[in-house]
Order: sequence, then C-alpha cells, then structure tokens
Amino acid sequence: MASKTATHPVLDTRALNRATLARQLLLRRVPRAQMPVAAAVAHLVGLQAQNVKPPYYALAARLEDFAPNELSALMDTRAVGRIVTMRSTIHTHTAEDCMRLRPLVQAARDRELAQFRRGLAGVDLGRLALVARELVEDEPRTMKELREALLAHWPDADPFALSVAARCSLPLVQVTPRGLWGRSGQVRLTTAERWFGRPSEPAPAADDTVLRYLAAFGPASVKDFQTWAGLTRTREVFERLRSKLAVFRDERGVELFDLPDAPRPAADVPAPARLLPEFDNLLLSHADRSRVVSAEHKALMWRGNQAYCTFLLDGFLAGIWRLEETAATATLTLQPFGSPSRAQRDELAEEAGRTLARMRPEIAHAVRFGAVRDRG
Repeated sequence: MASKTATHPVLDTRALNRATLARQLLLRRVPRAQMPVAAAVAHLVGLQAQNVKPPYYALAARLEDFAPNELSALMDTRAVGRIVTMRSTIHTHTAEDCMRLRPLVQAARDRELAQFRRGLAGVDLGRLALVARELVEDEPRTMKELREALLAHWPDADPFALSVAARCSLPLVQVTPRGLWGRSGQVRLTTAERWFGRPSEPAPAADDTVLRYLAAFGPASVKDFQTWAGLTRTREVFERLRSKLAVFRDERGVELFDLPDAPRPAADVPAPARLLPEFDNLLLSHADRSRVVSAEHKALMWRGNQAYCTFLLDGFLAGIWRLEETAATATLTLQPFGSPSRAQRDELAEEAGRTLARMRPEIAHAVRFGAVRDRG
C-alpha cells in the first residue's frame, strides 16, 4: 500500500505488484471487443519472441477468449512482425512499432557491434549495410545464406562478426511462415521497409516510448526503463517529462515515475493464477524484479540461459510448468516452488486447463502436478 513521506509517496512491493499486473492485463483478462489482439500487442509494447510460441501464450494469459489463429493472421497479413528490438532480442511488434522502435534502439545495436570490430578489420560497415540490404530485399535469406554471401565480399572477415554486423546495421524482420501458429519454417530475413512496404523513419525521441513503457510496466525507475529498452543515459528524458508524471519511491528509496491516471490498485486486490511463457516481459523488464520475483525464486526461473515457462500465484512467481504434446494429447505439468494451498492448487489447475482448452482445443488435455522445486 502507499504511505506518505516528507517527499514522495512510498509504494511497497505488493502495491508495485498489483500496479504492474494491472498494466500487464494480468489482474483480469481483457475482452477482445475492448482491446483487440493488435491493440494488446501495441499496449504491451511488444511480446518477447525468441521462440515461436511465447507470444501466443502471453496473449492467452491476458485476453479473454484469445485464439492463436488471431495473432497468426495478423502476422500473415504483415500487421505484426518479428524483429530484434529491446535487449537485442526478438520481439513480436505491430508493424508501426517495428518501424518506430528499431531506430530508437539503434544506439544499443551500435554498441553491440563495436564488440566485434576485431573480426571486421577492413570491412566498410556502410558498404556492408548496402550489400546486405540488397541481398535480403532481393530475396529473404537465412542468416547462413546471408553470411556466406557477405563472405564473398569480405573473405578475410570473421563470419560470425559479419552476421552480427548485418543484424545490427539493418532492421531485419523474420518473414512468415516463421512465427505462425502450427506452422514451421526457417528463420528467413528481409528488411522492415520491404516487408511492411513503408519507408524507414528517423530515430524518434524517447519521450513517447517512456510514456508507453510506464503505461505497460509502471511505476518504474530510470534504471527499470533502461533494463527493458537496453538503452543508457535516459535520465534526461525522465527529467524532461517530470512535470507530467507522478513520482513515488519504493521501500529502498528509489525514485519511481508513473502516469498520473494509470491504475494503481490496492495491494490487497486479488490476483488470479496465470501461466506465462518463457521469457515473458513481465519478468524481464525491470532492474529490480522483486515486484514479481522474490530473491529466493529468481534463480529457479532459468536453466543455463534458457528460461522456464512460469506461473503466478497471488501475483508473484510461484513455479514453473512444461507442456508435453503428441498428435492426440497435451499434458501440462505444474511444479510449484513451495506448498500452495488446496485452493491455490485448484485455481492453478483450472487456469492450466483453461489455457490448454484455448491453445489446443483439437486434442485431449491433462493437467498434473509434478515435484516441488526448491533451491536444493
């Protein structure tokens, strides 16, 4: 709950949790008549999409009666696309955001590319960008095909560095059928300009993106925004916007910014069980993740650099889940981190069953509980 100090109101962990869940559409599912799928993708400022299925499961947790073919149809008609943006990772964005956000994070891509300059000795990066653009706009290419074509121009360069240079220099979109629900396909790339049929735009000021980030992830600190965006030196943007924003502090005294009229529910508002895909942005978009992930559970989200699918109980990370599928059955196994109550187990099982019914309605379903996971 919020309390007053001599300076700014203090938001405790539960208050931050409920505010963030409300922005993330995770306190209650939103009817699609109120927020269609494309609008939800835009509101969330994209969906983490290293793998094909996570954006679909992310929307299933947030929208009423979501069906995977809805997002798939938007991707097939090029209303949304898959592109590297925040944190140098693939996201599913609306076409407008693909064009808008990719230039915004170009400075981060330039820093990434600088780490590979040794392997690019003698390579004119401007010419490389022109050559790579011509190659992928002539025909969408896999990264292997693009790398081999670039090596013909720069045979002494490091092959991987050439790949990084192309990916960092150009706004490369993964073309369909990659990313479509129930379809398979190699990652083939072309430019955002070619795929969406519109010219590139100059890099925008970050002000609008900060406001959109707060609408989807706030209240948040400057470092939180920088963690989400993969950008640095954005303090001046927040200072420029300060007069338009509400200002709070967390329990450690960190300054938090927010939209004045954004929802900040009471800390005791019930939070339903929710299943999230691997790499869900809820869990990755703050420097301080304690509003959703406790310190004792943080390491349990990962196996090496691969994230598990997770679930929330009472708004907080409470376990992982996995799905085993055959042509005829889908079995979803839930592994809590602790000992949920009987009521929580029933709620979680109901949510898991609902998720399977939405995502795989054509086959038989089963939900079961696996072994409790702990740090041991």
